[in-house]
Amino acid sequence: MPSVAVKLYSVFFKFLLKHRLQNRIQSQPDLNNNSNSFGITSRPEETVANSNPSFTDGVATKDIHIDPFTSLSIRIFLPQSALSPPEPNSKPKKQDPEPGSATSRRNSYGPPYKEEEFRGNLFDGTGSNGVESLNLMGAGVNGGAGLYRGYSPPVLDNRRRKLPVMLQFHGGGWVSGSNDSVANDLFCRRISKLCDVIVVAVGYRLAPESRYPAAFEDGLKVLNWLAKQANLAECTKSMGVGRVGGGSHGGGGGGGGEFNKSDGHRHIVDSFGASVVEPWLASHGDPARCVLLGVSCGANIADYVARKCVEGGKLFDPVKVVAQVLMYPFFVGSVPTHSEIKLANSYFYDKAMCILAWKLFLPEEEFSLDHPAANPLISGRSPPLKLMPPTLTVVAEHDWMRDRAIAYSEELRRVNVDAPVLEYKDAVHEFATLDVLIKSPQAQVCVEDIAIWVKKYISLRGHEFSY
Repeated sequence: MPSVAVKLYSVFFKFLLKHRLQNRIQSQPDLNNNSNSFGITSRPEETVANSNPSFTDGVATKDIHIDPFTSLSIRIFLPQSALSPPEPNSKPKKQDPEPGSATSRRNSYGPPYKEEEFRGNLFDGTGSNGVESLNLMGAGVNGGAGLYRGYSPPVLDNRRRKLPVMLQFHGGGWVSGSNDSVANDLFCRRISKLCDVIVVAVGYRLAPESRYPAAFEDGLKVLNWLAKQANLAECTKSMGVGRVGGGSHGGGGGGGGEFNKSDGHRHIVDSFGASVVEPWLASHGDPARCVLLGVSCGANIADYVARKCVEGGKLFDPVKVVAQVLMYPFFVGSVPTHSEIKLANSYFYDKAMCILAWKLFLPEEEFSLDHPAANPLISGRSPPLKLMPPTLTVVAEHDWMRDRAIAYSEELRRVNVDAPVLEYKDAVHEFATLDVLIKSPQAQVCVEDIAIWVKKYISLRGHEFSY
């Protein structure tokens, strides 16, 4: 059973959440009006963690607004391991260094290079051809205070370590939570370091200001943005651009158009102006190894994005969703399951409050517990389940939504999709991501278990981890 402290905090949490939900209902004169596309992505009562471009605790972060017409934003988490030389796919042959020269290395990504030349280009920002590569300001990277700015595609791109990209969707029952909250920031840092991935935390619009399908559209929009960024990076390399982007610029505009040669640099220009490559992703992101991770209602968004990615096929190239992780998904249905009856008054998020959150999220004329956004087990959903990516489902013993999540996982396994379930005893909904529980040993173990499974599908060496 959960500890006494957890039980007491759960009572206070539910009282406060119910009060906030009722206030949001009363403060909205017309909850069905979803005409305002510019919504909100955080609540004033939530504590926010500032972004930090230095490698604090081994991870650098920065925020980007990627849509000029909505409040859609992302926070990028870059692990310090990205600055290490790339690991070869196979063990390289040992070579003797040239007489009177620095030690040479060879890897599977490019020709032999000198250790001193690599470190000079990577850390000092001055390549052998005089083109700026990485700009680290302040103390060195190893000191943890360097500000990581950008990159230069043609200089050392084939020698940089490419990391998988994980799109993360936070929880909060559609009406709260944010991608830059203290708890979500800590969780994404853990995921980034343990999985060795670049995490892109999505700040989607919240209800009731922005109702369905706003949050789902935002999730898909970020996937489209990621694909465009990958294509822009390829264009800049083929054009031989000396320096692209920097700071915290996003990628506005389209992926084709004219070339602007002013100031010795060439940019891709379209109707929105010059499209700028996001340097962290262009330098270190591998979109062909993309993972979706959703927490609570974020798991519903992740599952929707995975389905749309399967339906779109090559439309999202070069992005390939290789796996998804659904952490205690926010599934519900009109026919109650055993856990929905037995645990209806469970800790933190009980059934009554969750249904109220669904009423705030779904337009009144569309409200149904069997809505496609709410119930994954209804018939007629596309694409066929057999086309879905491998899906890991995390459930908690004392979560009233657990049975439906397990049933969805069973449906995936029935059509031969790798869809294991990790169930944690004495755990409650959001036990690994809620601010009051995120520092518990159980939360740390959960992230470690996720990393073990995810590495089966993002490792360049194959399935080096398995159950």
